[in-house]
Amino acid sequence: MANAPHGGVLKDLVARDAALHSTLVEEARELGDIFLTERQLCDLELILNGGFSPLEGFMTEDDYVSVRDTLRLVPVNGQRQGALFSMPITLDVSQEDIDRLGLQAGARVSLRDPRDDAALAILTVSDIYKPNKALEAEKVMGADDIAHPAVAYLHNQVKEFYVGGKVQAIQAPTHYDYVPLRYTPAELRAHFHKLAWRKVVAFQTRNPMHRAHRELTVRAARQRRANVLIHPVVGLTKPGDVDHYTRVRAYQALMPSYPEGMAHLALLPLAMRMAGPREAVWHAIIRKNFGATHFIVGRDHAGPGKNSQGKDFYGPYDAQELVTQFKDELSIEMVPFQAMTYLPGTDEYQPVDEVPKGTPTADISGTELRKRLRTGAAIPDWFSYTGVVKVLRDSYPPRPQQGFTILISGYHNSGKETVARALQVTLQQQGSRSVSLLLGEELRGDLDPRINRAITPEQKHINLQRIGFVASELTKAGAAVIAAPVAPYEKSRQAIKKSVVGSGGGNFFLVHVATPLEWCEKVDRRGLYKRARSGELKNLTGVDDVYEAPTDADLVCDIRHDTVPEIVHSIIMLLESQNLV
Repeated sequence: MANAPHGGVLKDLVARDAALHSTLVEEARELGDIFLTERQLCDLELILNGGFSPLEGFMTEDDYVSVRDTLRLVPVNGQRQGALFSMPITLDVSQEDIDRLGLQAGARVSLRDPRDDAALAILTVSDIYKPNKALEAEKVMGADDIAHPAVAYLHNQVKEFYVGGKVQAIQAPTHYDYVPLRYTPAELRAHFHKLAWRKVVAFQTRNPMHRAHRELTVRAARQRRANVLIHPVVGLTKPGDVDHYTRVRAYQALMPSYPEGMAHLALLPLAMRMAGPREAVWHAIIRKNFGATHFIVGRDHAGPGKNSQGKDFYGPYDAQELVTQFKDELSIEMVPFQAMTYLPGTDEYQPVDEVPKGTPTADISGTELRKRLRTGAAIPDWFSYTGVVKVLRDSYPPRPQQGFTILISGYHNSGKETVARALQVTLQQQGSRSVSLLLGEELRGDLDPRINRAITPEQKHINLQRIGFVASELTKAGAAVIAAPVAPYEKSRQAIKKSVVGSGGGNFFLVHVATPLEWCEKVDRRGLYKRARSGELKNLTGVDDVYEAPTDADLVCDIRHDTVPEIVHSIIMLLESQNLV
């Protein structure tokens, strides 16, 4: 039989009668709104559908402190000890939110989906409290070290107050992607019951799966006479991870490799914290609520990588040890992840610790796989399946097919726009990809017609952020983007770079046309500098606004000494050195 939910009862808050639903919808129209962040949205969905049972809302201060310090909720109904729960589930708000909404104990507020403004739930405030973020980082993540992505998120994005209280569900968030694969705990339990699956081994992943993953899950299932639930995370994961669209397509390509009727794929809208041992316990609780009886816990499960000292945040078996510590209470059997290796002589995978010494083996590391995808090198069938490799190649084409952005920065009349136009012609002549030219003055008016030339520094920064967004979208589509705004501020250039590079690792290059201001002003045929000197034009870079010269440019040139063809050739050589042209 499927495992009982954590706490004994599945807290499926969405199920209700129509009259109550209509009442809540009407009430939500009159209440103040909190528009949820992506992480809050993931958390709320799993509160509403019972994935976080026994939670019925966001944690009050008592529950938060208890979970933070003891991995347990506060005891209720005469319990000797509170239910095991390893991760604080909190709703963060700012002082401005508190003042705007009049938040206090007993107040009610609508929780809305920021993507479509839909009211998802009504929160009844129990308390408002200010967390000690450093202590939370130490207790939950093991260190107050911003090299940990969840600690960086805690300090840089989480607001200063938490609001605790139960929620009443109006509707679950609407998803438009992979809808048939999105099961609530109740739906997945019903699916298992329909198929008469009595034992289910759940496999947690946030990465694409290859043949070794298939082999270890099949081995785990056969040893326990169980079925396999592939239950990948499609909410927030570690920055830099493969996007969930690519991963899900890869999972779908992998599923036919399982024996008929052995495995099922379902998606989990979880916002991971990468909290290692605590995260493993949390994942086990969640899979228990979804009906699994067994859960595979990997080596360095949900580990975020290296800390600021270059050491792993967690020991390789810390997660397995903590789950084992609570095995009786979890009532879900932990299956240790077995590292698998390929044996060319017998064309099979075996656990590393079961391979006789001296037996030839073969492996491909994640770094090597990324290199082969980047260069187009062959990926052998023994490592992955043809369908999975095709998905990855489609999403991560070799470098000659990847897009890139070249940001050309310099004063007005420095020659940057001439260089940009000449580079555009040269790249178009090659014909290997589409080429887009984003000139600062022309694009500024297109993006926001209300902005005239006399804009403030803040308006300049906003405009450059818009350019960064446009460039990033074109780069993701495989285009060559040449952007030539003045881009006078370091923060703006970094914002453009961050937008382009993003989670997908787009290619970005900075060219500094370092022609001095005196020369730019001397050849100014349009009189911009003259108008600025007379006070007619405000905030012109170099006159009454600063130009922060780049210190990290990939190429520095000067139109006084370098001809335009020479500069363009140097840029092409830069791109060729990166195998992009």
